[in-house]
Amino acid sequence: MAGILVAVFWAILVSFLAVVLVRLAQTLRATTALVADVTEQAVPLLADASATLRSAQTQLDKVDAIASDVQEVTSNASALSTTVASTFGGPLVKVAAFGYGVRQALGRRTAPEPEPDPRPRRTVIVGRTVPSARRKRNGRSSRGQKD
Repeated sequence: MAGILVAVFWAILVSFLAVVLVRLAQTLRATTALVADVTEQAVPLLADASATLRSAQTQLDKVDAIASDVQEVTSNASALSTTVASTFGGPLVKVAAFGYGVRQALGRRTAPEPEPDPRPRRTVIVGRTVPSARRKRNGRSSRGQKD
């Protein structure tokens, strides 16, 4: 009887292991199919990413070339500005100052002095007329007080 019990036990154990192996085989087949699908989709994506990176590198090279050209133009403009300022700056300032002096001298000789307006000035504040400050005569205000 002990032999029959051992044989039944081994039969149940082998059946259980067979079910486990069948399930494991199904899982491995599904995993293989999933890996194949991912591989089919990943390869074109990687190719596109590689092409995009190459394009970006090309554009960065162009931007670098433009930036170096701008830097060179800026340094040349700075040098030109310094040269022009040192060459023409001093004489131009002297000519301008001389011209200003001549205009001032001629302006003083030819411009007549303006005559004072005989009418007193009035200030208008929001619809009201306010007389201007009283003028001093002989060191005294119009009230007769000495300032």
